[in-house]
Amino acid sequence: MATLDWHADQVRGVLRDPRTLANIVDSYHRGTGRPASDSDGDGIDHVAVRAYRLGRVRREMAARSIAAVVLSDPVNIRYATGTRNMQVFTARNQPSRYLLLTADRSILYEFTGAEHLADGFETVDEVRPAMTASFVAAGPAIGARERAWADGMAATIGELVGRGATVGLERLNAGTAIALAANGVRVVDAQEPVERARAIKSTEEMKCVVASLRATEQAVGELRDAIRPGITENELWSVLHRSVIAADGDYCETRLLNSGHRTNPWFQETSTKVIERNELVALDTDVVGRFGYYSDFSRTFHVGPDQPTAEQRTRYGLAHEQVHHNMAVIRPGLTFREYSERAWEIPDRYRRHRYYLSAHGVGMTGEYPYLYHHADYADAGYDGVIEPGMTLCVESFIGGERGEGVKLEQQLLVTETGTELLSRFPFEESLLGRPDSG
Repeated sequence: MATLDWHADQVRGVLRDPRTLANIVDSYHRGTGRPASDSDGDGIDHVAVRAYRLGRVRREMAARSIAAVVLSDPVNIRYATGTRNMQVFTARNQPSRYLLLTADRSILYEFTGAEHLADGFETVDEVRPAMTASFVAAGPAIGARERAWADGMAATIGELVGRGATVGLERLNAGTAIALAANGVRVVDAQEPVERARAIKSTEEMKCVVASLRATEQAVGELRDAIRPGITENELWSVLHRSVIAADGDYCETRLLNSGHRTNPWFQETSTKVIERNELVALDTDVVGRFGYYSDFSRTFHVGPDQPTAEQRTRYGLAHEQVHHNMAVIRPGLTFREYSERAWEIPDRYRRHRYYLSAHGVGMTGEYPYLYHHADYADAGYDGVIEPGMTLCVESFIGGERGEGVKLEQQLLVTETGTELLSRFPFEESLLGRPDSG
């Protein structure tokens, strides 16, 4: 892919039209052999993407002898079927929309009145109205509602795969899980098969990832242009949101943009603080973007008008070094433990405020695996193997006991022979100690 100058007004002006984003993706992956008639006009064969993802979930279920799963996480429902409906609302009002999936049957229990949203999705065999088993919906009768939910679900599962089957559940009320088990269902956690399924992307799926990233990079470019003394963090953050939505993205999962003293320690949410002259502004995109795919990269900017201080450049340079060192370590076949042992060693003065992960998986959201710093591996780490088709985000936060902090992050694809950089937004030349290119 050509390297785009995101600081050039004429390029940004072209990319403001979201119709051009598909052309960028198509040029990047041209030659895949997909006829235009198999796509929705954006260069992506969405039927193939959905078939691959649904097949991945079913294979991981079969590998663990799980006869059925009941998915309630809206991101996982979208992964398995491609359907979307009020993702934030349904994530916190469960079970109000859920998917029953077996080896050969897919039943979507859709939020009442929204059954039509699944029309045309070949991944859904049947749509039924959901029974919302929450206290908000049922009040004092919540226990009876949960039992009714479990009775109905157990009966359907019994019809499809037989009584006493092993069923994977996720993110449901405790009462529904207890009642389902009381119906003779062997309940296990659905997280492992779904997370393992999501971890490996197809070539066609990567087009969705790239399209989401390009749109988010456009949004960050507009945010960068809007940085000036006197604007609040919230006002600046809204620039990213507007651009993401205009480009057919979904939402920002976090509120991680801050300035000056609020950049350190990390994880201080965007606020009403006014951005001052010569401060740093740090952000983590965490965008659920086009086609539901996560765009996750971090950048730190300098407000100006003066040049960055020596300390600002030092911290930025160390974060830049950490990210690039760890990106170079990653390769297919490397174990998580080996990665931890070879990863960049954080200097003592910055260790306390380190980012909690060295790298992590990413797809439709942050996902499996988590790769930990060497110092944290004994307490938090687990082993596994980095595989081709994984998309990973490599993280860095550099902040001492006092002063500002620098957040940088890159998103990449693990290939058969190494890695491919996916996030292309440039780093800041002035903070790297080089003259600003404009």
